[in-house]
Amino acid sequence: MKRVLLIGSGGAGKSTLARKMSKQLNITAFHLDKLLWKPNWQMTPKPEQAIIVNNLVRQDSWIIDGNYNGTLDIRVAAADTIVFSICMYLSSF
Repeated sequence: MKRVLLIGSGGAGKSTLARKMSKQLNITAFHLDKLLWKPNWQMTPKPEQAIIVNNLVRQDSWIIDGNYNGTLDIRVAAADTIVFSICMYLSSF
């Protein structure tokens, strides 16, 4: 498990899981929300998104979380493990 893709429902805990897996596996986690949003909530144009993601997946190991359909094919093709997160358990309310 060296190239992990985390996808799933919004608010399901993908980024939290990515951070925990990063520590456990000693693999850098990349959060697409942080990489693809520019200041003032401007979305990175799709051609630039593809460049960013292609550069990420060329690395030997990574954990990438995010649901950006425009680059999903790139990430799926490069991943050796795909985790689909549908909910996050809360320890207390």
